[in-house]
Amino acid sequence: MPPVITCIDDLKQLYKKRTPKMFYDYCESGSYTEQTFTENTTDFAKIRLRQRVARDLTGRSTEVSMLGSPVAMPVALSPVGSTGMQWPDGEIKAARAAAAFGVPFTLSTMSICSIEDIAEHSPTPFWFQLYVMKDEDFVDAIIERARAAKCSALVLTLDLQILGQRHKDMKNGLTSPPRLTIPNMINMATKPAWSLAMARTPRRTFRNIVGHVKGVTDLADLTKWANEQFDPMLDWGKVRRIRDQWGGKLILKGILDADDARMAADVGADAMIVSNHGGRQLDGALSSIRVLPSIVRAVGDQTEVYMDGGIRSGQDVLKALAMGAKSTFIGRSFIYGLGAMGQAGVTKALEVIQKELDISMALCGVQKAAQISREHVLVPKDFEGEWV
Repeated sequence: MPPVITCIDDLKQLYKKRTPKMFYDYCESGSYTEQTFTENTTDFAKIRLRQRVARDLTGRSTEVSMLGSPVAMPVALSPVGSTGMQWPDGEIKAARAAAAFGVPFTLSTMSICSIEDIAEHSPTPFWFQLYVMKDEDFVDAIIERARAAKCSALVLTLDLQILGQRHKDMKNGLTSPPRLTIPNMINMATKPAWSLAMARTPRRTFRNIVGHVKGVTDLADLTKWANEQFDPMLDWGKVRRIRDQWGGKLILKGILDADDARMAADVGADAMIVSNHGGRQLDGALSSIRVLPSIVRAVGDQTEVYMDGGIRSGQDVLKALAMGAKSTFIGRSFIYGLGAMGQAGVTKALEVIQKELDISMALCGVQKAAQISREHVLVPKDFEGEWV
């Protein structure tokens, strides 16, 4: 009998069984003590929903808009590196699921499937996430490749100039590319469906990079190049230059401070994503949901504010919107589905979140997701904290 999936955690349990340990740990981990990684999810539990009754609950809709376009619900798929190692051709499968469901998909620079792969296999335009590298020729070229693929937005990540230390990845040998240690190979052998499917696809390297960078023709070259390339000199001046070069919709990802939010608005970002990189960069930083209200207050209606980090249910989506987000992003939640069931698993993750959002809206007395506001939640007086 097929498993009964009622929540995202059901997908997570299947994902853990079916995916090699090194890739499961890559997804399900943070940096250092993992405090921020943990609080991204646990801080949602501190916010309570306000039940309302005797309301007209007909005609409910989870639809909202992002960057001026309608989406089926206030959720987009976050850029996740190495998604094609969670399940073969993972980025293609996730993009197809997102397109069919009616939500945005964002492709990572560090993806296994290339921009061209997604453009060929996805029926709708997608978003592309850019890491700024020291190799300016590569950055210029990949922006042009995204334009040629008709990507409808560029998501510029600002919080990975220096790589945070993730203990599990180091112990598992999850470098770029992965180190095939004997324990890794033994573990992969216990995942026959994953191994057989991976053997059938030609997409097993970082195809946005290999063959597109001078001197990088194989995985050994890629390792040396990647370890040296994240640009520690990325500043607001470079952000402006990339904005001008791209010329289309620009989303800035990695905003976790009100002052930075004001700077992001000032450089002309169409949207920003409140994010701490899933707790994988600065451990000890505040959770995304806790800093969200201060960032919304800082920018007002200058730009759209989205939130990424800790979304595991439709109730989390409702809470994020109530705290001021225009929409949300999910990373681990769709990766659980992908690793558990491939494209069907991504679809199932989206269905689960949408159903939870719809039911929770109804019980809070809300007809339209776009109408969700602070009046629909109960927030502790000290939720944002008083920090000195």
